[in-house]
Amino acid sequence: MLPTLTELQNALEDGRTTSVALTQAALARIADPDGEGARTFTAVWEEQALAAARASDILRAAGLARSPIDGLPVSIKDLFDVAGHVTRAGSAVRRDAEPARRHADPVRRLAQAGAVLIGHTNMTEFAFSGLGLNPHYGTPSSPWDRGNRRIPGGSSSGAGVSVVDGMAAAALGTDTGGSVRIPSAFCGLTGFKPTAARIPSGGAFPLSASLDSTGPLAASVSCCATLDGILSDDARRAPAAPPPSRLRLAITNSLVLDGADDVVRGTFEAAIERLRAAGVIIDTLEIPEFNELAHINRKGGLVCADAYAVHRKALDTQFDQYDPRVASRILRGRDIDAADYIELLARRAQWIAAVEARLRDHDALLMPTVPVIAPTIASLEASDEAYFAANGLILRNPTLINFLNGCALSLPCHTPGEAPVGLMVAGPAHADARILDVGLAIEQVLAGR
Repeated sequence: MLPTLTELQNALEDGRTTSVALTQAALARIADPDGEGARTFTAVWEEQALAAARASDILRAAGLARSPIDGLPVSIKDLFDVAGHVTRAGSAVRRDAEPARRHADPVRRLAQAGAVLIGHTNMTEFAFSGLGLNPHYGTPSSPWDRGNRRIPGGSSSGAGVSVVDGMAAAALGTDTGGSVRIPSAFCGLTGFKPTAARIPSGGAFPLSASLDSTGPLAASVSCCATLDGILSDDARRAPAAPPPSRLRLAITNSLVLDGADDVVRGTFEAAIERLRAAGVIIDTLEIPEFNELAHINRKGGLVCADAYAVHRKALDTQFDQYDPRVASRILRGRDIDAADYIELLARRAQWIAAVEARLRDHDALLMPTVPVIAPTIASLEASDEAYFAANGLILRNPTLINFLNGCALSLPCHTPGEAPVGLMVAGPAHADARILDVGLAIEQVLAGR
């Protein structure tokens, strides 16, 4: 099992390790020629990281530890600006961009809290896919069944692999349609997509201003809560697990299990039965609005419209440098006119109100984060048809919560050693504290605690 942030901090406090030692170990894993480091990171800041680690050790020796992540290596998705470094956003288009002059807001908060920024992690080009494939910088494989090289999930692909392979204690990612939760599910991690407005986005290369959110990938619910508190500058209490008998949760047959494979369906149903056996009340709700979302977004939705607004000039001059599969999705936004966009915003507000009303009497909604286990990289690289079919299916469930403007955890619910399966614990906007509490309770039940 991966160490939690609390366990690592205790080891630092007790003198059983140092920030320099942790950072050196992470750098060694990145550099291992037999590992995934070369495909996981687009840039590694060895000198900068070791300097930050030495500073952390000096401050800790003086009794001045800054936060629960002080001295711990944290990876940064390559669409957040880090002062002095190029933000490539996973694309060849930005390979020669000017280095950033200042940290992005979330990066600045991590650095002020004492995190050791270890490098930029690989990602789907411009964050526009849930699979994690990148033709420019390579694709790291998920940890399960590595001999067959399965996708890590995207778009925060390197973020997930960096944590599960011990190249970082935690990772900073983004989530527009599942890009924190999908790699968490495929890599057996916990990931948290907060309510978007709670964490500032300044200095992050945008995909969709309407849907983008920033969140952590880490070893546990408490780890994600710790990082969320730093990223949001919210010093609220640590999550507290309510007794299972006080939880009333919802599941739905509307859409979220359509196309699920036997492994995911069986693992999800087993998790639900374990929760019920522990005393959790779980109701089945009809949420017909979920079935309406594909039609609402039939022209490409907010994400394509927003992405085209960002990329239209670069597509005119640098089209041949884009991943063709990403470019084709962005170009769908070209045909969405102002009236379509205004109508979409109004329809979204109605949809959110309707879904929130259905969830009002429940502490959280549960569903599989992704309805299938990770397919192989080779199978999706070889065929556009397979790529787009998998992308749509893998993004489907997480996208529901982004359109809701909600918040959600993905936490592992599979038996160790088996194919990773994520359990999504979701709620409406600004239910973040409750979702973290509920997620902690579910994590404890599934772990047999």
